[in-house]
Amino acid sequence: MKSLTKHYIDGTFADSHGQEVMELVSPTTGKVIGSVMLGDEEDTRRAIAAAKRAFATFGRTTKEERAAILRRLHGAASARLDDLTAVMIEEYGGVAQFARLIVQSGVNAFAAAEKALQEMPWTRSWDKTTVTLEPVGVAGLITAWNANALFICLKLASAIAAGCTVVVKPSELSALQTQVLVEALHEARLPQGVLNVVTGRGEVVGAELVRNPDVDKISFTGSVAVGQRIMRDGAATMKRITLELGGKSPTILLDDAALEKAIPTALIMAFLNSGQACAAGTRLLVPKSRLDAVKAAIREGMRTFTVGDPADPKTGVGPMVSQQQYERVQSYIRKGIEEGAEVLVGGEGHPDGLDAGFFAKPTVFVNVENGMTIAREEIFGPVLCVIAYDSEEEAVRIANDSRYGLHGAVLGTDLQRARRVASQLRAGRVVINGMTDDPQAPWGGFKYSGVGREYGQYGIEAFVEPRAILEV
Repeated sequence: MKSLTKHYIDGTFADSHGQEVMELVSPTTGKVIGSVMLGDEEDTRRAIAAAKRAFATFGRTTKEERAAILRRLHGAASARLDDLTAVMIEEYGGVAQFARLIVQSGVNAFAAAEKALQEMPWTRSWDKTTVTLEPVGVAGLITAWNANALFICLKLASAIAAGCTVVVKPSELSALQTQVLVEALHEARLPQGVLNVVTGRGEVVGAELVRNPDVDKISFTGSVAVGQRIMRDGAATMKRITLELGGKSPTILLDDAALEKAIPTALIMAFLNSGQACAAGTRLLVPKSRLDAVKAAIREGMRTFTVGDPADPKTGVGPMVSQQQYERVQSYIRKGIEEGAEVLVGGEGHPDGLDAGFFAKPTVFVNVENGMTIAREEIFGPVLCVIAYDSEEEAVRIANDSRYGLHGAVLGTDLQRARRVASQLRAGRVVINGMTDDPQAPWGGFKYSGVGREYGQYGIEAFVEPRAILEV
């Protein structure tokens, strides 16, 4: 059992001023596996001061110097890939087959940011005018618990590429993962004060980052409610804000889709990361004419989504991150039943033989109307809603009838048609015929799914300000 009592401030592991101790509980067993001493406002202010001091120098570094730092960060994080994967499985309950992909994506973010950094036009000139991209300053990076290494590495890579110094506020539920990651990044030998990490509660550490006038930028991944508060409170000091918030992502299954391929693909997109993913395709839109065949294919396909020990490579769905999250999922399953949706697979309670941890049954609802609560609100668990439609136009209308607009998918054999449908979706990213990624493509959402973009040049641009110098 590990006891964490330090934060990472000004290049060293420093004792916590805050004294609140929180137990860390394994979602797989429900047992305590460690503890973390949470930081307070004083720890946060120390970290901000260190970042501000460092920015005076780091903000003037060259593109080549920052590229070299990104290469060192990539190497340092790569060296701990196995450790980072193992601790994600242990502390978060991420299934082995997905946890490694998540961690690898985080590690690769440094290499992707270096590529974007090298390709970005940092200076433009015409006549007697010169425009340069300048780092915004000290950035507060506030991250969620469902992909800890990815979120921290992605935001840090973009900030470093831009020339910003940072204070990271990771989720307190990810303290063990953060410790391993920070130990790894420490080996990259960043200039003192460029990277600072304070683990603590959002209403304490996060709130100080948002209101402190020495923080110029906030990049946040999390819930809509917290994102709205950050935007409102950050306005007092004119914070630059990037928000990556929730999703209720639609997957449109076209009437020409081959079900033997399309349904397994749709289920993977619905239950990736045990459903605890903002991009999860939790609304499956299917033609009414094929509804019975889709139901049969889902029943068959769900046989492969084994629930159990996340360390087992065969496991498809692991536990919810906490008892609170488990109860949240159960409340939505009950709500779906109360509102008249039909449980095709799964339902309330723990899966058989898995009473010890925070395991929920992967659940598929049919006869769902898009106005139902389970089709409107982000559940953040392994719950899929199947919604029938009559025409392609209606499918697009239903898909866009959501306050969210983060991700979407289209499944069909006619690629031209699939592209046409994809182009009508009000979402920041849309995939065709499978979940895929491009580390240079923008990530972020329309509507309540957020403000701004991450990844590639789009992510770096979120950490810079254009400055124009004009000569007479």
